[in-house]
Amino acid sequence: MSDFKLGHEYALEQDRNDPLSTYRKQFYIPKDKDGNEVIYMTGNSLGLQPKQTKTYVNQELKDWANLGVEGHFEAKNPWLKYHEFLTENMAKVVGAKPIETVVMNTLTANLHFLMVSFYQPTKTRYKILIESDAFPSDKYAVESQLRHHDFDDKEGLVLWKPRKGEELLHYEDLETILKTQGEDVALIMIGGVNYYTGQFFDLKRITELGHQYGCMVGFDCAHGAGNVQLNLHESGADFAAWCTYKYLNAGPGSLAGCFVHERHAHRKDLNRFTGWWSHNKETRFLMRGEFDQLPGAEGWQLSNPPILSMAAIKASLDIFSEVGMEALTEKSKKLTGYFEYLLKNLGEDVIKIITPENPEERGCQLSIQVKRADKSLYEKLTQAGVISDWREPDVIRCAPVPLYNSFEDVYWLVEKLKPILTFPKGRN
Repeated sequence: MSDFKLGHEYALEQDRNDPLSTYRKQFYIPKDKDGNEVIYMTGNSLGLQPKQTKTYVNQELKDWANLGVEGHFEAKNPWLKYHEFLTENMAKVVGAKPIETVVMNTLTANLHFLMVSFYQPTKTRYKILIESDAFPSDKYAVESQLRHHDFDDKEGLVLWKPRKGEELLHYEDLETILKTQGEDVALIMIGGVNYYTGQFFDLKRITELGHQYGCMVGFDCAHGAGNVQLNLHESGADFAAWCTYKYLNAGPGSLAGCFVHERHAHRKDLNRFTGWWSHNKETRFLMRGEFDQLPGAEGWQLSNPPILSMAAIKASLDIFSEVGMEALTEKSKKLTGYFEYLLKNLGEDVIKIITPENPEERGCQLSIQVKRADKSLYEKLTQAGVISDWREPDVIRCAPVPLYNSFEDVYWLVEKLKPILTFPKGRN
């Protein structure tokens, strides 16, 4: 039985007792044309802007204006090592060690650079295994890797599919695939949290299974970083990458994160693309020496990074460091559980939640199928002041983000949903 209750007063009481409630004030909440705050439930697509971001970015603009090139050494946060200011806090967010973590490039670029190292096909072991409903960019990326190595991009792709009539994936089915094709699979690359269903996979279980069959294992954690406790080091995964503009609130198109397990930290035998910023820091500016690779995830960098984007990431990571992932996920489970409770109270003959019921198998996103509804329902919800996310063919994704969403947000979302639902005859 749930401890949740119906009614507006219950939501207000939960907000009053929420130790993280004050963090909402540290974010800009979008407003409608009448100046009223919208109910923003799309942090899984683009996180809201922390109010301190402008200060962080302005500091770099000020140093650029006043110092010019000397800002690389004399800025308040010297640009030459700016990425290092992000490493420890980012490592904490994803459950990694600092040597395993770096912020660089963008998400799909990182996946490609990592596959240069960890997808090393042979004539007999060349296939890539992904979930059948992976985010499109992941599918496009691995298909292009297959083509790059002169393999057929359809025959070389192995899909982990849900069972007929279901949305979620079963580990037993993955085990069956590997029992029959494991010797052919060079790489397993799964989305840590599936963008469509919100299913949070057991990264350690998948990694151990893949390694059992000699496969390299990596994860796209775009929907996991800042949302769930990924524990990347403990998972044993070979690599992972994630963006920072969703739950990490670093701004549209901002830089991405990269994880390489420490067992690969000093492996100079790994094939990789290299550049100036993956060269030994001590001799980098001598310019004419032979390449001397940096150890750890930093050794996958190419170029000096865009400081303005990193300043926005730093602004958000400082908040994450203050709150901590443990407190964040504790609130997330309660907030999402409350959302689930209110939706189920509408009746399963109207609403179907395709996201796992087990709080350990999901983050804050709930993917909702509304029976006898089409995109017009989403459009009406938007007109009612709820910013959610429609995914074809029939799913509305809503993500109550614990840093800035409240229990009252969740309450009013469901209240606004009620009048636009098509209830069976005899219900209201």
